[in-house]
Amino acid sequence: MANITLQGNSFQTTGELPKVGEYAKDFNLIKTDLSKERLSKLIGTRLVLNIFPSLDTGTCAASVRQFNKLAAELPNTKVLCISRDLPFAQARFCGAEGLNNVITLSDFATGAFGKTYGLEIANGPLEGLHSRVVIIIDASGKIIYTQQVPEIVDEPDYDAAVAILK
Repeated sequence: MANITLQGNSFQTTGELPKVGEYAKDFNLIKTDLSKERLSKLIGTRLVLNIFPSLDTGTCAASVRQFNKLAAELPNTKVLCISRDLPFAQARFCGAEGLNNVITLSDFATGAFGKTYGLEIANGPLEGLHSRVVIIIDASGKIIYTQQVPEIVDEPDYDAAVAILK
């Protein structure tokens, strides 16, 4: 379990993030058109997984905006923004914001992604949601970077993530 905080109050995740050097475990998430997306279908391109609790918070929305901006500058790279928000809410947010360089994916149905990747919040007021995490997967499916953001109201380290991709 990882220890994270929400405005200084300590909570845990259900497990540990996958290790750098491991192959990413396949996932099955829901796209905004309600079709399913699998990691195995995305192999061949680099992937930035921007994972967060909910688009309805300022920090989560800011991370999607920032990664949308960065995605336009990263060759052979797709940015997947993953939360437990309903796909309808994800589509509405990206549509209203004009964000079309990122792909939003929902883990609302089962939460299996959060459990498999060890990033589900285990206790506290955000229990069951995803903690704020960035995972980068290379074109072969190998994990090359992870960041568990220790304070959930903080944004991820964008510079560190982009440096891995340069």
